[in-house]
Amino acid sequence: MKYLILIFFLASVGLILTGFLNQTENSQKLIGFGVAGLFIIVFPLFSYYRWKDKNLKDYMLTKENIEKMRESQEDKKH
Repeated sequence: MKYLILIFFLASVGLILTGFLNQTENSQKLIGFGVAGLFIIVFPLFSYYRWKDKNLKDYMLTKENIEKMRESQEDKKH
């Protein structure tokens, strides 16, 4: 999965750089396809890859998590 993300990322960056460096009539389209590739393909795949095995409740601000943070801060002070 991470190699697929890397390939799409490099392809998108390559399109953007090609659009900037080659001033042709299609350079704006190349830049646009590169940016669209980053936001439509690369970022969602990367987000899914990084969050697929994580529990979302560990990152939510609930009363239990606030108490855990307070306890850990008290432990660090002592």
